[in-house]
Order: sequence, then structure tokens, then C-alpha cells
Amino acid sequence: MDADVAVVPANEAPCEDLKVLFGTRGAASRCQCQRYKLEPRESFTSVPAEVRADRLRQQTDCGHPESHATSGLVAYLAAEPVGWCAVEPRSGYDGLVRVYMVPWAGRSEDPDDEHVWAVTCLFARAGFRRRGVSRALARAAVNFARVRGARALESYPMTTTAAAIAEELHVGTYDTFVAAGLREVSKPTPRRVVMRIDF
Repeated sequence: MDADVAVVPANEAPCEDLKVLFGTRGAASRCQCQRYKLEPRESFTSVPAEVRADRLRQQTDCGHPESHATSGLVAYLAAEPVGWCAVEPRSGYDGLVRVYMVPWAGRSEDPDDEHVWAVTCLFARAGFRRRGVSRALARAAVNFARVRGARALESYPMTTTAAAIAEELHVGTYDTFVAAGLREVSKPTPRRVVMRIDF
């Protein structure tokens, strides 16, 4: 584990660093962190990857350190961008609120509560895993949400023991969020849990 992971709000990161993080192939490059941001009737096939990447740049406001709004965090090791975490009010993820069952099954949550924040994506780049990047991002997400007025922060990790599956889906792992202080509050599917920390 590397103790020298630095995490900054994504608006403080150059847009070029986001390109490095999301790469040109694999799940991250296809998604561009837009899975829960697509509008009704939009799909990955109907919205080109370049458009999704442009939306990510707009959502993060990358390259604008003076901005007060952003949709995530970027992790660095020795000035190299090595990890990403999407974190913002849960209500900002239209697809999550509109159609995704995981946050809501068996719970009486208000999907429009802007004071509950969510981590929907968390990953370390290939070549930088098992060095504390994900855990540093999860801890930073907790602090980021708290400082910006969140009442609670949620995440939706996989519980499978196959870490490769969790990394491919970019949702973080159960242990990563436990280490950041979140606890399990529900298990809506056999492979997925809802974790939460209240402030």
C-alpha cells in the first residue's frame, strides 16, 4: 500500500488527466462515468463516446480550480493520475433515481433528497491497484461530501470475492468502503449491497 496518494476535486485536475484515467479502451473509456447520467431514452449506443467524454468534462468542470462545482475526485501518485471517484448528491444521478433498483429496494428513501450523496464509480487504473488508491478515494469522498453539506453518503459495491469483477464494474469493493467508515444498510441483490455513513 502506498501512503503517498493525493486526492483532489476533479475541477482542480487538468482535463488531460481525465483522458488518461478513462483511457481509450475498456469499460471506463466506454462509460465515461455516464451510466447514471444518461437522459430518458438515451443509451450508450445512441450517445457517442466523444459526447459522453465531453459531458464528463462539463460535469467535473476539469481544469477550473476556482469552480465550486464538480462531480468527482481524482487520485494522484507522484503527479500521475491513478484513480477516479464519482461523488455528488444522489439526486444528480438521474438514471439511478429513475430506474435503478439497488438504492431503493426495501428502503423508504426519498430519491430526490439532495442531502444524501452517492459514490457510483470508484476505480484505480491498471498498474496502480493494490497501492491504497481506492481506499484513499473512498476516505476522500466521505470528507468531500461532509464538507459540502451532505447529511449522508452511500455506495453500492459488489460483495463478490472476485475483485476483478468489482474493478471491471468500477463500483468499489465492500472492504474499501468499510475502511472509509461506511456500513451495510441493505442487500437488495445477492451480489450488491447498499452502504452508508450518516454525518
